[in-house]
Amino acid sequence: MSRWLTLQRSIVPAGDRQKFMARLGARRAYYETAKCGFWVFEESGLPGAVIEFVEAADRETLEGALAGAPDHIVDSARIYREVESS
Repeated sequence: MSRWLTLQRSIVPAGDRQKFMARLGARRAYYETAKCGFWVFEESGLPGAVIEFVEAADRETLEGALAGAPDHIVDSARIYREVESS
């Protein structure tokens, strides 16, 4: 079974960090309810450079979650499918 994901890169200015982190908590709760995984990584050498990942077991679940997501802009045409590496 494949997995599906999308990602969003952002640069968060230091003055906006607290507000951004609060929004991340709301996004995480939303995606968990929508049966999706949600991860955020920050570049170790560049505070504020973050990548958000949203993953689901199937494309329909991911597209539905993205369509209803509050405060999150993702190009739904940029969805990636896991491939077997053999």
